[in-house]
Amino acid sequence: MKAIVVTDQAAGTAGMKLAERPEPQAAINDVVVQVHASGFVGTELAWPSTWTDRLDRDRTPSIPGHELAGVVTALGYGTTGLSVGQRVFGLTDWYRDGTLAEYAAVEARNLAPLPGDVDFTMGASLPISGLTAWQGLFEHGRLRAGQSIIAHGAAGAVGSMVIQLARLAGAYVIGTGRAADRQKALDFGAQEFVDLESDALEDVGGVDLVFDLIGGDIGKRSARLVRAGGTLVSIVGPSEARPADGLAVDFVVESDRAQLSGIVQRVRDGRLRTNIGTVSTLNDAIAAFNTTERRPGKTIVRVPPKDSAGPRGCTPSAAAS
Repeated sequence: MKAIVVTDQAAGTAGMKLAERPEPQAAINDVVVQVHASGFVGTELAWPSTWTDRLDRDRTPSIPGHELAGVVTALGYGTTGLSVGQRVFGLTDWYRDGTLAEYAAVEARNLAPLPGDVDFTMGASLPISGLTAWQGLFEHGRLRAGQSIIAHGAAGAVGSMVIQLARLAGAYVIGTGRAADRQKALDFGAQEFVDLESDALEDVGGVDLVFDLIGGDIGKRSARLVRAGGTLVSIVGPSEARPADGLAVDFVVESDRAQLSGIVQRVRDGRLRTNIGTVSTLNDAIAAFNTTERRPGKTIVRVPPKDSAGPRGCTPSAAAS
């Protein structure tokens, strides 16, 4: 199969290449998915999990990308809950080969059914953005109706989901970003916008929750705005400052089938909009990964299916499960 691979950490994106790799096999509780669309995070080449396994052993050549939407083609032994031919989407394990490939082996628990009225491009745009927003707001931030929230990076793929889910929960949302992001953040539902280049963040006053996608000085200043009992939630590492009378939480997003299903249902019924920017192909994925431009929204890589694609069989035990 075709896949984007990396072998040299020092080379960074210059070491990425499109190569032929063996098609993955489904281990116990795995499925193999024919990838129709894939998403990635631009910082993946800086993650230790891209280069080593959980025991710190080299695992290159490795395939980046951890979001996908596609069709199940094989089941591993003992796999339940999914079937060959089923449309799925989800977030793959950080320490395994990823989704910038024609096929990916994924733990079944990390996938959710993708309804037929949601296309693969949209499906691949949801896992990291949607799950990060959901978990940061409700699991770690304990957001409730009537509370106020600052959503940093409000016009980005994650930030726009934070805005929408917070509004759906009945919160008052203040988005932040660059001046050029103002209208987009407001269009996604922010009730106020702070231009971090020219407005005074401190003029916002106290809030119940800060969702920090930026870190650094912005994160430190934001900690002072968290009200007593509130929370500073970060996905850019531990905060350098903590609220005086609140919590500081940093977390790494995890796949969750029930949450994925809840997110995609909100997309289907029009309560959530995705924030897709550039749509590329697998042949052009290196250029999409290596861009020096600031791209709005989520970059998605489409993977055209092979003409011969289809169910590729499974073990007798899995077929009976």
